[in-house]
Amino acid sequence: MESKSQILTAKDLSKTFSNDSVQQHVLKNLNLSIYKGDFTVIMGNSGSGKSTLLYALSGMDRPTLGTITYHTVSSSEKGDKTIADTEISKFSNDKLAMFRRDHVGFVFQQNYLNDSMSALDNIMVCGLLKHSNRKELADKAKELLKRVEIGEGDWNKFPTQMSGGQQQRVAVVRGVINSPEVLFADEPTGALNSQNTENVLNILSDLNNEGQSIVMVTHTLKAAERGNRIIYLADGIISDEIDLGPYVGDYKDESNPNLEEAKARHAKLKDFLQDMGW
Repeated sequence: MESKSQILTAKDLSKTFSNDSVQQHVLKNLNLSIYKGDFTVIMGNSGSGKSTLLYALSGMDRPTLGTITYHTVSSSEKGDKTIADTEISKFSNDKLAMFRRDHVGFVFQQNYLNDSMSALDNIMVCGLLKHSNRKELADKAKELLKRVEIGEGDWNKFPTQMSGGQQQRVAVVRGVINSPEVLFADEPTGALNSQNTENVLNILSDLNNEGQSIVMVTHTLKAAERGNRIIYLADGIISDEIDLGPYVGDYKDESNPNLEEAKARHAKLKDFLQDMGW
């Protein structure tokens, strides 16, 4: 891990929510680095601070204390310029919104697609915040939709005319349309059936294999297995983490050429989670 390039660093990160006179300390002086090319998975029991951490790292929310610094991020899609050591926790709201637009993608558990717009337009409206060439953007969106097996006949459908799995695949395309340095995903398969879960996880694995850095919160073992780095949160702090190495396929698939390695990897993750009290 030491040889990998850091994308972002969180230092002494704390998040407190106040309700009347009661304060809830959700994150507590947490320190964490995210590395380029990793598929980082954040796990933990309910209330451990998983989603709060994801929102803070992505700039969707601000920490109460501490800093979040992005390292050497590209200032254009072509990557011809870079911004080194950008501390986003000090940004104004407007500047933070622009930073998210240019450098961060997000996939939510609920897809939050606009029901009054077509699948393609849901992606385009996000991409046009950054791109001025509408034709190039449309070509890119259509190519990505094909890759996630959303055919041309579905591009102009409204979300309500699509299955839940199709909607979430559109949401993934929307998350990567601006070529983010990091794609954040908050339980992206939590509302899907088993087949659609597999489809979305395969898409995320493919993106990661192509170099997309991903940070995902999940509560399921099946989704966690896609990560190479598993971080376990408990009561707002990192209890431990484990390096699984790259995903090598389903440990239940007898046709998997890496079946024994997949089984060993699964056992390693399961033992780790049991040790964490999961």
